[in-house]
Amino acid sequence: MRIYNVSYATVKPEGMGVWDSHGWQNINHVNIDTFRPESSEHRPETSVKLAYDEHKIYGIFRVRDKYVHCTRTRYQDPVCKDSCVEFFVQPKPPPAEPSKKLSGYFNFEFNCGGTLYCSYITDPQIINHTFKEIVMLPPEDGSQVRIFHSLPEVIDPEITLPVEWFLEFSIPLSLLEKYVGSIGNLKGQKWRANFYKCASDTSHPHWASWSPVDKLNFHLPNCFGTIVFME
Repeated sequence: MRIYNVSYATVKPEGMGVWDSHGWQNINHVNIDTFRPESSEHRPETSVKLAYDEHKIYGIFRVRDKYVHCTRTRYQDPVCKDSCVEFFVQPKPPPAEPSKKLSGYFNFEFNCGGTLYCSYITDPQIINHTFKEIVMLPPEDGSQVRIFHSLPEVIDPEITLPVEWFLEFSIPLSLLEKYVGSIGNLKGQKWRANFYKCASDTSHPHWASWSPVDKLNFHLPNCFGTIVFME
C-alpha cells in the first residue's frame, strides 16, 4: 500500500503555482506514475505535494505534458475529459467492523484551466449511469476551494509540443467537516486518498494513479493509499 507523509505547513504556500517556492521547497512529493494499460503511449510526468495547517489542506501538481487540451469552463463540468489532475480523499478512516458502512470520500478534479468538479460520495456503485449515493457540492461550497492554474482557461486546439503546467489548490477543513463532521487536530491522523492524472478526450488519452487501481475506474476506495499528517 502506498503511504505519503504530509508535512505541516510551517510557511503557508503562496498559491501562485511555484513548485519550489518558500512554502513548498521543503515539502516532499509523490509521483502519479501507475498508468492503466488502456492508456495511449503518452505518459506525462506528474508529481504532487500536499501540506496542511489548522485550517486547510494545500496541494500542488506539476505536470510535464504534451497533447494538452481543455474546453470545460463551468463548475461541475466533466473536467476528467480534459487534461486533468485529481485528488480523492476519505477524511475519516473506515471503521474496524466490516459490518459498518464506510465513510464517504471527496473527489476534487481540476482541469489544467482551473475548472473544478467536486462531489462527496458515500456509495460508488453505479446505478443508472450515476453513483448510488452522491452529493454534488453546490457552488457556494466549491467556491471555497482556491485554485491557481498556470495555463489558460481554454486550450483548443491541443498543445502538441512539450509543456510544463502547474495546478495549485487549497481546501478548507471546514468544507470537509460540513459533510463528515468534526475532524479535530490533523496531526497524527491517517486518511485514505489517491491522486490521478487523466485526459480521456484528448488525442492521446491516458489514466494514471499514485496508488494502483484494479481496473479503469478511479472510484475504488479500496485501492486508495494512505496519507499521514505528520507531527
